[in-house]
Amino acid sequence: MTSKGILLERAEEQFLKRDYNNALKIYSLILRDYPQLKDARIGVFLSDMGLESDEDAQALFDYYQAIKEDNVDAEKIIDELMQTIYATRVVIQEEIIGSLQEELDSEEGIYYKDFIKLVDEKNSFREAFEDIMFSTRVVIRSKDEFIDFIKRLIDANYQEIALGYLDSLSDSFGQDQKIYSLYNLIDKKIK
Repeated sequence: MTSKGILLERAEEQFLKRDYNNALKIYSLILRDYPQLKDARIGVFLSDMGLESDEDAQALFDYYQAIKEDNVDAEKIIDELMQTIYATRVVIQEEIIGSLQEELDSEEGIYYKDFIKLVDEKNSFREAFEDIMFSTRVVIRSKDEFIDFIKRLIDANYQEIALGYLDSLSDSFGQDQKIYSLYNLIDKKIK
């Protein structure tokens, strides 16, 4: 048996043991040297699928093994099935992303980037913050936005509010030194 055959056999064994990560690695190694090998391409796809849906991947693998021996067009049939499954996954992911975006959009709040536009329009962080402070909330979606927001609060002499935000959210960022340095900024401003 050739090294390609041995690797393919090992990959299939890992797949059947439901060790999809190892199967994926071995199939990928095979593809590196034999990029046109259908069994390896199908193996990569099914291993990836197995990480998300064990039963579907095993069923499709069994189906492929059964038709491979009986049907000359087995690769074509599986290719078509893979394309259909992939297209379905893409549609489902787009629907999920769309519904999440709708949910985010329906939340009461103003995204930080939009809040900064308001600050620029008013040419004053303090004024913009006071305008929205009681009517809405600022939706912060990244650590950089959070740090910028806290720094602006400190500069506008809202140390207590900045401290409240830091105390409630600093655990979310682990032991990030940039977050902890904000406490020093507040401390300097208070003194």
